[in-house]
Amino acid sequence: MAGRRRWSTEEILDTAAELLRTSDADAFSVRRLAAVLGTDSSSLYRHFRSKTELLRSVSDRVLLTAMEGWRAEPDGDWKQRVTRLALRVREAFAEQPELAATWGRYASSGAGSRMVMEEVLQALRASGVPDADVPGYYHRIVVLFSALIASESALVASGSVEYEQGMELFRVAVLGADPERFPALAHFARELRPLGVDRRAAFEEILAVQLAHIEAVGRLS
Repeated sequence: MAGRRRWSTEEILDTAAELLRTSDADAFSVRRLAAVLGTDSSSLYRHFRSKTELLRSVSDRVLLTAMEGWRAEPDGDWKQRVTRLALRVREAFAEQPELAATWGRYASSGAGSRMVMEEVLQALRASGVPDADVPGYYHRIVVLFSALIASESALVASGSVEYEQGMELFRVAVLGADPERFPALAHFARELRPLGVDRRAAFEEILAVQLAHIEAVGRLS
């Protein structure tokens, strides 16, 4: 009787990524992954010690994809460098939106994560802020990255039907707001935009505010 096939780490990660494209991290399980691969859970635990470690590895592959072909411009504007990096990571997770929440929730410590960390830290050192302040600003930028990307990816992953339903509910809730109970909401109702509108512009503008603050601190240092 032939033994079960031995799957490589990369093949396991490929299959896990496919499962996560159609479900979230809570619904994902090592047992389900093993069933898809036609093996038992114990064989997968030879590659990954836990579900969390597996999810971190899958997320890190998205970061590696984002960093493929990356060429930093050491002499360029450090803010542009961070923005370019943020948009690359954003675009990589846009291809696999279900994995964005996984990244934000479980983080990553693999090669892809280290590459992103290195680029942000190098850019911050070029900003003029004291080295003692760099780790704190790094943390703020990465938290901002993950929060914005996870929020946007959740909208993308919801599907077109759910998205349109959300837009309609937004219009009804905002345009139909009682001006006595919600005076400010009623006043600005026609100018307010749903979360799903102009996401790229909002992403860049929010990031730009944080980077401008860091730049101002660097000038005073």
